[in-house]
Amino acid sequence: MGLQWFPGHMARARRELAERMASVDVVIEVLDARMPLSSRNPLVRELRGDKAFIELLSKSDLADPVVTKAWLDASVSEPNRIAAIACSTDRPSETRSKVFSLVDELAKARTNRALRLLIAGIPNVGKSTLINTLMNRAVAMVSDRPAVTKEQQRVELPNGMTLTDTPGLMSPKIEDEAVALRLAFGGAIPATAVDYETIALAAAPYLLLHYAPLLEARFKLGSTPAGAEALLEAIGARRGFLRAGGRVDMHKASEVLVNEFRSGKLGRISLERPEPSP
Repeated sequence: MGLQWFPGHMARARRELAERMASVDVVIEVLDARMPLSSRNPLVRELRGDKAFIELLSKSDLADPVVTKAWLDASVSEPNRIAAIACSTDRPSETRSKVFSLVDELAKARTNRALRLLIAGIPNVGKSTLINTLMNRAVAMVSDRPAVTKEQQRVELPNGMTLTDTPGLMSPKIEDEAVALRLAFGGAIPATAVDYETIALAAAPYLLLHYAPLLEARFKLGSTPAGAEALLEAIGARRGFLRAGGRVDMHKASEVLVNEFRSGKLGRISLERPEPSP
């Protein structure tokens, strides 16, 4: 299932991003800490050239902390001024300190003028939240729906740096079905593109394998269901999502599983792990 979801404003955003790169000192790509690889957009690395580059793992308060640490430990220092950090929305001062310190470290060859930063990333990954955190006040619209920011926003930070927040930029076509479904589960792709039941059935086997105790606790299950459909049946039965004849409404059960993962109600979960070192 190669997924295509590339609204018209994104084509314009790609052109504008390429133009903006020439005038910035540091590029910050915001990734979803629950799926750093899937939420990485190859276009950003392609367009940044040799600019200093930070991969910022957002939503780390929703991700499995052990897995997030493994991702950071696996980040190999590259010669081209690349670094990775994890940040969460519940410690804004810590996020500001991490970002500004790393920006200074990576951009040592700057001129005497104030540094110019650019934030990029796929939709609904936390770019607007980050810009509000760095500004220490709300200047960018935040939503749990993808593709809310449709225009570039440029602001001057309290420390004198300038920051451009770009619209969410998705690859024109996602060839890997697993990646597409992972992104949909996390909320980067709208429900109009992939239905809830397809998303939930794809995610359930991984959740059962790695986070069965969290599922059992959240949905008050007596035991671990045997598979994806059995999990949705159990969730539907526990929540009372029954149709005529006692059949479980699988759509409603799927919607609950998806939304409770996105909100963090299931617990701290990561959807992919770094490859072990050889």
